[in-house]
Amino acid sequence: MADMQIQIDFESEEALYIQLRDQIIYGIATRQFREGDSLPSVRQLAETIGINMHTVNKAYAVLREEGLLRLGRRTGAVIAIDLDKLKAMEEMRDHLRLIIARGYCKGITREELHEIVDDIFSDYE
Repeated sequence: MADMQIQIDFESEEALYIQLRDQIIYGIATRQFREGDSLPSVRQLAETIGINMHTVNKAYAVLREEGLLRLGRRTGAVIAIDLDKLKAMEEMRDHLRLIIARGYCKGITREELHEIVDDIFSDYE
């Protein structure tokens, strides 16, 4: 994982552990990280990007809870993608419901929404 590219915005109002979690999720989605890949240790990653070890630990814990990471004493943090597609689709539906409602309130049409989704989805193909 020497080529791991994590970019944290220290000026952002978004919590650092959320930014780190999101960066790892994007890495998985874009195939920068694959099933079975080891991530740097908490200490290594904290030192590399200049954040507290507890912040990295929290990001890793959230990723574990989300079914994207396996944490072990001997193996460390390993990408372990949860293949429960129905659960993932239901969670996605819940998150999208509010996002789509906001767009609808702003006058975004169904066609515009589909165009946005297609554009974003193409980043991962």
